Amino acid sequence: MRCGWAKTDLSIAYHDREWGVPLHGDDALFGLLLLEGAQAGLSWETILRKRERYRQAFDEFSIALIARYDDRKVASLLADAGIIRNRAKIAAAIDNARATAALQHECGSLDAYLWSFVDGVPIVNNPTKHEDIPAKTLLSDRLSADLKRRGFRFVGSTICYAFMQSCGMVNDHLVGCFRAVS
Repeated sequence: MRCGWAKTDLSIAYHDREWGVPLHGDDALFGLLLLEGAQAGLSWETILRKRERYRQAFDEFSIALIARYDDRKVASLLADAGIIRNRAKIAAAIDNARATAALQHECGSLDAYLWSFVDGVPIVNNPTKHEDIPAKTLLSDRLSADLKRRGFRFVGSTICYAFMQSCGMVNDHLVGCFRAVS
């Protein structure tokens, strides 16, 4: 048995291999945060379909490279039909890379900063039905507020909670799902 939202081949593979699995590494975490921001107002399935093109278009999610993007690179991204061509989301990705570089300087790494919100240990919620899973929590409110204070954009509490689930900071697999942790 798996969580009910995993219905297509793409979402099943994502559920079975990635969702709720602790993810580490600054570029990997940044890439996931970029994708969660790109998803705002769209389905995660749409983003999963475009994820590999995002990885290519955004230089393997290299924080250092994205932080140096210029107007020419923005124009190239806006012309790329393989990604969401939303100027605000593209600008936010670049601004967030620059904010991440400053955060790395202050905190050592994006990884250490993010995982400090859960003391380095995933929160396991064991929901029994999909309706038990919140869209946001006090913790995602805190993360969102702190990221915004640091200059990040497209990091509202709902985006932050989805990110926390995706990168395994929170495990919300339903009780009975083969990926649930007891």
